[in-house]
Amino acid sequence: MKKPFLVCLFTFLISFSFGQTLFTYGNHSVSASEFLKAYNKNKTSNADSSQAMRSYLDLYIKFKLKVQAAKDMRLDTLPSLKADLQNFRSQVQSNYLIDQKEVNRLMDEAFTRSQKDIHALYYFIPTASDTTRSYQKIYEVYQQLKGDSQSDSATLSEVNIDQPKVEKSDLGYITVFSLPYQFENIIYSLKPGQASIPYQTKKGWYVFKNIGERPAVGKITLSQILFSVPDGFIIPRQKTKRLADSVYNLLMTGGDFAGLAKQFSNDQSTAMNGGLMPEFGTAKYDSVFEDRAFALTKDGEVSHPFETQFGYHIIKRMSASPVPATKNDEAFMNNLKQEVFNDSRINIAKQKFIKEILPKIGFKKMPVNENDLWRVSDSSLIVNKNVAVGKVNENTTLFAYNNHSSIKVRDWILYLRNNLKDSPEKMHDRYPGLFSQFIDASALNNYASRLEKFNPAFKSQLEEFEEGNMLFEVMQRKVWNKASEDTIGLRRYYNQHKQKYSWNSSAEAVIFSCTDKEAADNSIRQLKSGKTWKEIVSENAAQVHADSGRYELGQIPVVGRTNFTTGLITLPVINKTDGTATFAEIIKLYPAHQQRDFEDARGMVINDYQNYLDEQWVAKLRKKYPVKVNEKVLSDLLKSK
Repeated sequence: MKKPFLVCLFTFLISFSFGQTLFTYGNHSVSASEFLKAYNKNKTSNADSSQAMRSYLDLYIKFKLKVQAAKDMRLDTLPSLKADLQNFRSQVQSNYLIDQKEVNRLMDEAFTRSQKDIHALYYFIPTASDTTRSYQKIYEVYQQLKGDSQSDSATLSEVNIDQPKVEKSDLGYITVFSLPYQFENIIYSLKPGQASIPYQTKKGWYVFKNIGERPAVGKITLSQILFSVPDGFIIPRQKTKRLADSVYNLLMTGGDFAGLAKQFSNDQSTAMNGGLMPEFGTAKYDSVFEDRAFALTKDGEVSHPFETQFGYHIIKRMSASPVPATKNDEAFMNNLKQEVFNDSRINIAKQKFIKEILPKIGFKKMPVNENDLWRVSDSSLIVNKNVAVGKVNENTTLFAYNNHSSIKVRDWILYLRNNLKDSPEKMHDRYPGLFSQFIDASALNNYASRLEKFNPAFKSQLEEFEEGNMLFEVMQRKVWNKASEDTIGLRRYYNQHKQKYSWNSSAEAVIFSCTDKEAADNSIRQLKSGKTWKEIVSENAAQVHADSGRYELGQIPVVGRTNFTTGLITLPVINKTDGTATFAEIIKLYPAHQQRDFEDARGMVINDYQNYLDEQWVAKLRKKYPVKVNEKVLSDLLKSK
């Protein structure tokens, strides 16, 4: 029993320490938990974690001292900084105005569904005047599918003796986000061979059936050659089939796919790009086309010609992106999250969030006669007059909150005008639905205006941004601008530390930056033929830029180890990202340890002078705000690492 007790006691003491003050500066204090939050967010890998924490503590103390100096200078009241803070607030607050647990649930659900594709059918009967008969028909289809007592065609023949008729359609394979969320929910709840109970929409009744499943095929990139021909034209199709076979034979004997696509493909959107299609996944194209596409098992594989309603296709697999089996793929999960937020399903999380915040903001709906409100609304929208009906006028309070704010009829009228999609005369029937949305929007705005009070994480993020912004501004004033503008101070610092500013082995050189290797090779040929670098740049300004100066040999771009000699033209270094090419011409070589003059050393002097000014400033701040570290609390933090 003693060991578990000691573990619990240690955990309690550590938790207690986190709530204690870690250090003070003047009359200000910083808790261990605040420091630890910043440390964990910014720490880097370090073999000695205790030393890393002590080093970061020193940086954090300096940060707090500088931010306090900025506050003393009232930099937080600068209009530019206040505008930056407001813009940042607007950008990030949406992340806190939704039920995150529900978002996570939707993410988990979408990920699970992304792991398999379902081959689905649906049966549909449109809404008719005799709604009872429509339901009876679709329910009869459901019962037959459920019992599987007779063939599908026999079932439809029986129920389609009279109007309205039941329609059947094959959706092919679908995956997450392929269909509206309510349909996706139904299909992914079915087992293979199972049919859903009838589902009603405004258009009519649906029954869905799962006729098969497969592991998700992910996404694929193809090139295609399309030999188009109208559906049903027998003779043209026969000629087209022979042409497709001939082109396929050319491909099999070494023909270039991209070149043949440019020559023969009737797909105008891809032909001139060698037939290359955008990446796609399940439920994007005709099911026959998709089946053939995903049947290709390796990059570079070419299909036999096959037929769809559009004609004949030859396709070549360029690449494939399988669906990750775990959530460790950050890019996939970020894309999944974006799709969740762009889909109607996100409204579930939004509605749940609004229900949760109503008690927090003290939402209170006033007893207003809605019929009178609708009549006032009609008058404002249709004849543009503010009238009173019963006890309702533009100043009537509709609902109130616990921060002494309220929403009035005039706010509702403004909301209607901003959402006016139909003519004013047609808006009346939409009032109840719009009023419900207005309540949600108003409640969300009220909560958002007080978000710092309700959400400590949001408050912390705002404070972090504000302090970072103030730090930048105060550093600009106290260190960076002063260092770059104080010419006398810079020269004095240079003269006092001349020995620091010497050259390593260096060279006077011209460095060329070219749009591609071809431009670089052309420039090198011109240099060797006797042209000057200025002439080359002047004649090829769009493709070549160059700069001359003295460079340390390590700054000159080279391919591998290079023996630098006067007159050397280095081989072009190709940038793998954008294909640009860089090379150099060596004019003159200099040995190491030569003194840099002030202009050559200016950049390094400015950097060192900034550090000097920063150290002097921090020393003054430490005198103004004496720093005291609670070593006991720090020791507890170090033990917890």
